[in-house]
Amino acid sequence: MISCLIVDDEQGAIDILKTFIDKTPFLTLAGSTSNPLEALGMVQAQPIDLIFLDIHMPQISGLDFMRLLDGKSRVILTTAYSEFAVDGFELNALDYLLKPISFERFLKAAQKALNTSMDTTARWQPAEKEDDYIFVKTESKGKMTKVNFDEIVFVEGMKNYVSIYTGEDRIITLLNMKDLEDRLPPKNFMRVHKSYLVSLNKIKALDGNQILFKDMKAYVPLGETYRTAFFEALQEKVMGGRK
Repeated sequence: MISCLIVDDEQGAIDILKTFIDKTPFLTLAGSTSNPLEALGMVQAQPIDLIFLDIHMPQISGLDFMRLLDGKSRVILTTAYSEFAVDGFELNALDYLLKPISFERFLKAAQKALNTSMDTTARWQPAEKEDDYIFVKTESKGKMTKVNFDEIVFVEGMKNYVSIYTGEDRIITLLNMKDLEDRLPPKNFMRVHKSYLVSLNKIKALDGNQILFKDMKAYVPLGETYRTAFFEALQEKVMGGRK
């Protein structure tokens, strides 16, 4: 719902805009005034999404009002004088309605305000945070261990359980490789052998068909079946020679 404020020194114009707002399901009237200075106070006191603003008013003009508003609300200008359209758009007016205003033209401007509001909401909506850890059951009955994804070096599958190797520990848990592979973020982890998953971030070097890791003597074999996909995943990072 878009909250609206009408700022116009003609009561007849205010009444028409009120009627139009009532007929538009996604608009709601927050207030109306013929005093632009009072309108500034109303904008400070409550959230106003959209202002229908006349240009010719006493005390200050609509254009000066927009300069003082400083982008706090979107503005649709309403006036009988088309020569101010350019000035209005330079101040980022959303639309420009010439009096007398038809409901059809009003609705088109209101729809533009709705579309702009939806675009802004989508643009600023925070992205969902990806999970960065899991809890796994260990060999000790009733014990669960937290495993941070960024600590995993590689995973070894061993029939009905897997070993998760971190920089310091080996965690044995009753899981299968497929379930764990589905849970780990694919941009960081990759199957390189029927029995091994590796963290791409932890790889130190490749030596033939052996994958070596930082600060670990252990290595993981690179299976022939997975070789092409593995090098494709690293392609942007590989320099010199051929794969």
